Amino acid sequence: MSAIQASIRFHPSLKYTFIATELAIASVVGIVLTALGLGGAAWILGGMVAGTITTIVYRFSQKHSIQPNRKARKVGQAIVGLAIGLSLQQSYLGTIVAHAPALIGLPFYLMIGSGLIGLLYSRLEKTDLLTALLATTPGNISVMPSLAADYGKNPALVSLVQLLRFTSVICIMPMIANLTLAHPSTNRLVTFFSQLQTISLRDTLLSILMLLITGAVVYWGRFLKIPILAFLGAIAVGLAADSLPLLLPVLGPDDLQLPLVFKLVGQVLLGITIGEYWGISSPLKWGSVIRAFVPVSLMFGITLIAASLIQRMTDWNWLTCLLLAAPGGSPEMIWIAVTLGQDEEVITAGHLLRLILINFSLPFLVALGSTLGYQKLGSAVEPAE
Repeated sequence: MSAIQASIRFHPSLKYTFIATELAIASVVGIVLTALGLGGAAWILGGMVAGTITTIVYRFSQKHSIQPNRKARKVGQAIVGLAIGLSLQQSYLGTIVAHAPALIGLPFYLMIGSGLIGLLYSRLEKTDLLTALLATTPGNISVMPSLAADYGKNPALVSLVQLLRFTSVICIMPMIANLTLAHPSTNRLVTFFSQLQTISLRDTLLSILMLLITGAVVYWGRFLKIPILAFLGAIAVGLAADSLPLLLPVLGPDDLQLPLVFKLVGQVLLGITIGEYWGISSPLKWGSVIRAFVPVSLMFGITLIAASLIQRMTDWNWLTCLLLAAPGGSPEMIWIAVTLGQDEEVITAGHLLRLILINFSLPFLVALGSTLGYQKLGSAVEPAE
């Protein structure tokens, strides 16, 4: 059984110790990266490092693997989604309508581009087309390998390419932003700890209430089979909460924000699951690892082309276009846009449309890969006359 499929039931005390260790490591790494200026994704990267270290240590000390904590990622998506929903302006829907051609055209462009890359990768890696398409489509890193396993393909290879893509995007985009934007002259850590100590009791209580409402939305909404429900539901709750003061002025000004500590925990939980996937990933031959960089590099290539085209079509700056076209890590890219003030309404709309399109196109993708792969196999074994 592969490491991805293996599952060990934790004793409750061990489970909480494991999570506490991850949070402690992530806090140290997050503070260091914040001091280095990677504020947009420092805590997500901290979570990735923590998840990788703790899972590898557990794997070698206990001689067995664990399954990534998907519940932690859902909680992280809910917290970050709620923060994003509260940060969006009331003109959000107007932004979507005004830029509909670019926002709708981008997902189709990326899907077609990733499909062509998948076709090339299947020949390069000498694997079947469905495995290659699942590896190169910018989708959920847990869904794609599980689909490969369901159809008897190579989940380890799919997981490798998806993890490389996801990790590369999350690491490279903050670096580009760090080089592009001007930095304040004040000490970053002094500013960070000052913001961390600024906690409003009102905002804390309201944030807990909204998280409970988000949990109820996710619980009851799961019957509708909506993709990434924790993230989408949290954004909807945030938008609704942000609109209440307009509908009921007695509630006071619409300045509600999640406390910084909530946001940090959400970012860390997003990163921890990715790190855990790295920690349990099955070892592959070095040749496969090196070849996996080819589709990832090509995905970045089509991203740069898309960003250039969007910049010509709109009045958005280069960083906004790049975050909008980034191949994956939608919650992370949206959050980086929010923290940097880079047209978060536009980037949120673009990534949400892409997530919906990709999730609903998965049955077509599987059917296409299976059909073309079967036809190729049939022509290869055609009997001689």
